[in-house]
Amino acid sequence: MSSNLERYTYRFEHYAERWPLVVDVVVVLALMGCATLGSSLTMPGADPPDQDVTAVVLMGVSCLALLKYRSHPRIAVAVTAVCTAIAIVVGYLLTPLLLAPVMASLYWLASVADRRTTRVYGITTMAALTVAAAFSDSMDDVSLLLRTIGPFFWLLLPLAAGNMTRLRRAYLTSVQARAEHAERTREEEARLRVTEERMRIARELHDVVAHHLALANAQAGTAAHLALTSPQQSKKILTDLTGTTSSALRELKATLGLLRQNDDPASAPLEPAPGLTRLPELVSSYASAGLTVTVTTQGEPRPLSPGVDLTAFRIVQEALTNVAKHAAAETAQVRLEYSGLRLLITVSDDGPATAAVTASDTAAVPGRGFGVMGMQERARSIGGELCAGPRPEGGFEVTTALPLQPTPAGTVVDTTETTAATAEPAATAATAEPAATDVTAVVTEGETP
Repeated sequence: MSSNLERYTYRFEHYAERWPLVVDVVVVLALMGCATLGSSLTMPGADPPDQDVTAVVLMGVSCLALLKYRSHPRIAVAVTAVCTAIAIVVGYLLTPLLLAPVMASLYWLASVADRRTTRVYGITTMAALTVAAAFSDSMDDVSLLLRTIGPFFWLLLPLAAGNMTRLRRAYLTSVQARAEHAERTREEEARLRVTEERMRIARELHDVVAHHLALANAQAGTAAHLALTSPQQSKKILTDLTGTTSSALRELKATLGLLRQNDDPASAPLEPAPGLTRLPELVSSYASAGLTVTVTTQGEPRPLSPGVDLTAFRIVQEALTNVAKHAAAETAQVRLEYSGLRLLITVSDDGPATAAVTASDTAAVPGRGFGVMGMQERARSIGGELCAGPRPEGGFEVTTALPLQPTPAGTVVDTTETTAATAEPAATAATAEPAATDVTAVVTEGETP
């Protein structure tokens, strides 16, 4: 029953919006009929007034004034109130039918005007009609209380109904505004998520493809150089090259498989993300490329969250890839330092100082890659920091401080240990005694394209 009523109400409102004049004429004619019928009613045993023409004229004028309620609601209330008051004073019985035009005008005023205007016109109209009813001769047999309390409550009803309509209209408008705002916000959030996901995929593909291609290029160059002088060593390097390309294909397949992954339970399981546990495998892969990498650890190693573990591995991987590709270096050092709640990682090489470029220089040169930029984005995404630049004694160094547990980007963290680790000379890092570390620093000679 309620759903049917709502459906009919919606249809009426829709029709009223399309044909407002037709609806107004029909309503005014109905009110005219009610007012005419009300003017013919009298108290039991009493005779109706002789001024039939007066009642028709008064009710006709008041109903015609209602045709302007949309543009002039105050004038409509004033005209209907005056006409109704005159009819009551002349001697017509005050009934809800006689009050129909003025009740309609009060309703429309309350539904479109502000509260102050509604109170002023409503109280004035109620007071005028109550006084007219008190001095009317049509209800001499009725007590003063009954003849005044009736019109008061009858006129109070349209004011309350109009106010409720106005509040409902305002509520629906606010709901629609909130829905539109939520829709815009949802679209903006979706675009932001798509952009962030695109950047994440770009970084992942860059790290996977650039690392293996740079390593394969270095291995192939070394094998070509040793092909005549050392065939056995060249053969071993070519064998390692096969493993490098196979590993690249596996990681690329896993990354692309993640993009194609759906909710099908029968789909192939995903491989675990790489972490620092694969650091020995990463270091050994550079031996055949002619780059000797030493790893030292300071502090007590502690478990890392998957996000921090992956970020640390990718930063070291990218730093060593840049050393193998851009730096004329034979050795590189990786130092991990677990200090407090942070992991400091330093990667440095012994290349010439003139070969090094800073992170800002790399980002500014057209055609250069996004290696340092990608490492900085990875570090910031978990609340860490990363610095990259040439060393005074030669070579390139990248130092990063990562929290053991990821924190939102932009979170204020204690960087005392990070600053100290960054300011420490790279030479000291290269000659330090092996210990245990949870800090990731990366040193590179340039960027991977």
